[in-house]
Amino acid sequence: MAAEIHSRPQSSRPVLLSKVEGHQDVVSAALLIPKEDGVITASEDRTIRVWLKRDSGQYWPSIYHTMSSPCSAMAYHHDSRRIFVGQDNGAIMEFHISEDFNKMNFVKTYPEQQNRVSAITFCLVSEWVISTGHDKCISWMCTRSGSMLGRHYFTSWASCLQYDYETRHAFVGDYSGQITLLKLEQNTSSVITTLKGHEGSITSLWWDPVQRLLFSGASDHSIIMWDIGGRKGRTLLLQGHHDKVQAICYIQLTRQLVSCSADGGIAVWNMDISREEAPQWLESDSCQKCEQPFFWNIKQMWDTKTLGLRQHHCRKCGQAVCGKCSTKRSSYPIMGFEFQVRVCDSCFESIKDEDRTSLATFHEGKHNISHMSMDISRGLMVTCGSDRIVKIWDMTPVVGCSLATGFSSR
Repeated sequence: MAAEIHSRPQSSRPVLLSKVEGHQDVVSAALLIPKEDGVITASEDRTIRVWLKRDSGQYWPSIYHTMSSPCSAMAYHHDSRRIFVGQDNGAIMEFHISEDFNKMNFVKTYPEQQNRVSAITFCLVSEWVISTGHDKCISWMCTRSGSMLGRHYFTSWASCLQYDYETRHAFVGDYSGQITLLKLEQNTSSVITTLKGHEGSITSLWWDPVQRLLFSGASDHSIIMWDIGGRKGRTLLLQGHHDKVQAICYIQLTRQLVSCSADGGIAVWNMDISREEAPQWLESDSCQKCEQPFFWNIKQMWDTKTLGLRQHHCRKCGQAVCGKCSTKRSSYPIMGFEFQVRVCDSCFESIKDEDRTSLATFHEGKHNISHMSMDISRGLMVTCGSDRIVKIWDMTPVVGCSLATGFSSR
């Protein structure tokens, strides 16, 4: 259960401050306690633990509570010190943590889901606890009465949740790759819109209520920024991870997006520049460059006595092209492509060397990240994963500012 302490070198990469070990199974969630040297963890080993930093520099569990079922999700409200723990059996349990973080008292059980809880949020103003789960639904219950207020069902497992506390809008990502925007009322809900753009299941969401931007990460290794306030739909596609994107956090002050993937990749994206929107892919029965037929275009193949070609798409212009007309690969960071992707030969010629300058930094977390959260005010990040290890990072060398004072070095 020891924590390794690392001195902080002057670098432009995340600095590992501590490594917390001791869990017997996958750590589902880890949250930094605001204004405290402490971390709350929830694990598949059925434990909720509060780790406090001792004078020795090591983190030791001041609270160790065993649940009846594996812990799958967690929400913590610091001002009221209320913690909500979602479980594999669908129940959510509420606890109250003492001021010295050495005791945790059981408050209430909420039978919110019929299956594994995937995400939880708590709204103090309305006294609602809102959750999504593998029973394909979003539920919201009253924390005062413990009664169920409403449910809305989807066609797939609901995998992640974000909530706008002011307008009572919920964003729910699911395993089909769709995001649903719902307006929650006291006992009813209405679907505002659905967002489709990912080719894999939605794994993480982040809502910025100031700029009214929604970020989504998915198992297709990509991140999409949706301009909800401007009603533009999909505006940016970001591709720089080599595995599914497990967690994202947008730092509104510095206009930076932090993302983590299952292979341990940590990316910091510069969103404070004018980027280009990736084009929608065009459809055609023949190459839009050389006009050779694609293999399903039987008529043109017959008329021209030629074999059909396989269809590809240029990531820069979106045109449908054949392999001979798209022999080149290039990165194009201003459009979100941080590694080399297929482009048509004419687009390749139009990309200058300076256009290939990266607009993100990539770092190695060196463990299988399944969950990440940030304390933006202190520039701290905590990651946890299937290796049962929790890591605490100083992100200030990467985000390039003193977040606590609001001073940006740019």
